[in-house]
Amino acid sequence: MLSAFTNSLKIPELRQRIFFTLALLFIARVGANIPLPGMNIGPIRDFFADQATVGGGLVGFYNMFTGGALLNGALFALGIMPYISASIIMQLMGAVFPGLARLQQEGDVGRQKINQYTRYLTLVICLIQGLLLLVALSTNPGSIIGQGFSPAEYGQVVIASKAQFLITGTLFLTAGSMIMVWLGEQITEKGIGNGISLLITVSIISGLPGAVAATYQMFNAPVGTEGRLGLPQGVIMLALLFVVTAGLVAITQAQRKVPVQYAKRVVGRKVYGGQSSFLPLKVNYAGVMPVIFASAIIMFPTQILSYLGSATGMRFFNDFADSLGRGQFAYYAVFGSLIFIFSYFWVSLMFKPVQIADDLKKNGGYIPGVRPGDPTAKFLDHVMTRLTLAGALSLTLIALFPDILLFSYNVPFSVAIFFGGTGMLITVGVLLDTMRQIETFLLQRHYDGFLKKGKIRGRSAARNKQLVDTAGLQDFWTAWRPLLILAIILFSLGIISWFINLG
Repeated sequence: MLSAFTNSLKIPELRQRIFFTLALLFIARVGANIPLPGMNIGPIRDFFADQATVGGGLVGFYNMFTGGALLNGALFALGIMPYISASIIMQLMGAVFPGLARLQQEGDVGRQKINQYTRYLTLVICLIQGLLLLVALSTNPGSIIGQGFSPAEYGQVVIASKAQFLITGTLFLTAGSMIMVWLGEQITEKGIGNGISLLITVSIISGLPGAVAATYQMFNAPVGTEGRLGLPQGVIMLALLFVVTAGLVAITQAQRKVPVQYAKRVVGRKVYGGQSSFLPLKVNYAGVMPVIFASAIIMFPTQILSYLGSATGMRFFNDFADSLGRGQFAYYAVFGSLIFIFSYFWVSLMFKPVQIADDLKKNGGYIPGVRPGDPTAKFLDHVMTRLTLAGALSLTLIALFPDILLFSYNVPFSVAIFFGGTGMLITVGVLLDTMRQIETFLLQRHYDGFLKKGKIRGRSAARNKQLVDTAGLQDFWTAWRPLLILAIILFSLGIISWFINLG
């Protein structure tokens, strides 16, 4: 394992991709700590210093995806979720409007056009969400920060004029979210791993120090205090963490191998085919996408309703949003249903049984006991439908498990999210995918990977040096110039915001 990380730094192209990715992730964390102009985060910090933990409601859930940027009143407070919401809307519209459906089938050209439309829609969502968020902060900050927050006790959050705060804040939040989108695309293109998923993962992992601190406080709480942990409970929690993580890895990696036999073909004096292979059909074929989509869908309307209730003073919107909050039966029913819907929806988009059956037929392959052509497509569709059902059930159970700890055993929210749930599903899935990509780079360069079965023996260090391909390396300045410019812009925004808040 350690040798794999060492070997990854020996390949110039892979090393550059890793460092580039780490630099962009660092910038994302910097942006999550740059306060908005006209906003004082001191009262927010004082309020949460008096609280045991950030609650597990809508705000705490959304704050997890932004890495604390939401409650920091930071430039990246909206995070990457507006882009995910826009992507979901575009996918759903593709199933309704024939024009978008045709674009989805036109390859790279159509994909670029859809990405352009998605960015435009992201911009609109950012403007709406940013404005409603700032209106709620300026009129009723307790609805965003948490129940019990009083400006008279902790101080004013908004220190600038309302009009100035709304205009500049909305522009800053929109710009911050679009910067996050750009960072994700750059990581995907020039870095390692999926950029959008990595940004979410890093935001979730940023809460790990707080979770460790909350766990330490639970062990050191006075005897008789509610939520105090002893040695037996600590051992159980460690064992539970191990079991949940192992279960997540097993579900992510589980697959059904459908046997495939290739017929023998005689071409001249040579015989081709005749070998046996298999089709790996994943149990969790959709990965973490159904959970991300379901989280975005359930957060977007509740967030909008909460902001509208705070801005207009109408209790109806707040009550409706509270009925869809965590701990309520409606939330779990809707969330579980959305996971099932998006699991089958994503599989229907990505898994093409007819195309697979045609490819097998063209290459002389067939599934034993199943006729080639349409019967093979129906068989694969039947198998994938059953696998998707098992995967959706597993995803739902894992996604809802932290709420059992949160509401039944009074485990702090910052600790419970690391015992399964959306955060851990995304983290484990993204880390496994990133390691898989690094593994591919290593094996292509004849280095040992993360797994023993990936080792390639019988080579020398001199040969490894010769096999390093430097043709695809980019010039340092060309690759890192946008990054340096962005860092300067963020630094300037931070200085401007600091001077405005100081004045």
